[in-house]
Amino acid sequence: MTGLRYAVFETKMGWVGILASDTGLLRTTLPSDTPDEAAAGLGPAARAADNDVRRLLEPIRHLSDYFDGRRVEFSDKLEYDSSTPFRQRVWEATRRIPYGETRTYGEIAREAGSPGAARAVGQALGENPLPIFVPCHRVIGSDGGLTGFGGGLEMKKRLLQMEATGNSPNR
Repeated sequence: MTGLRYAVFETKMGWVGILASDTGLLRTTLPSDTPDEAAAGLGPAARAADNDVRRLLEPIRHLSDYFDGRRVEFSDKLEYDSSTPFRQRVWEATRRIPYGETRTYGEIAREAGSPGAARAVGQALGENPLPIFVPCHRVIGSDGGLTGFGGGLEMKKRLLQMEATGNSPNR
């Protein structure tokens, strides 16, 4: 991959990291307590990347606005071509969930063209490298309950509450 760059920045909810290539965003982190935690969450590829806040200003602004409690429609180019076609379909279906709304794992499975694959959707979302841009926190259980989330159920609840109320929960 060419042109790897990353940035770590502070939001109202904590430190967030972004890793990108020339073709799109590769990885983001959920808010962390420290900049080092956010950087580590970007994985080993970030060690080979340039720290380049200037070239990541747009996605930084989008995430900062989002964590400020503002409604954001993420149009950033995402790069997950190296993943399986099923995961790509799941992530694209999840990306289409409107701000402040939720879908079940079964609904995402149907939209991704694999009805009955709700469990596989959960696994694909568990591997989501771009949380918030691919808003897996908006996917819930068939009974309406909060289930599975890489950032923990408390973070999932905080994000959904923020979207419902427009109020950013501080750290």
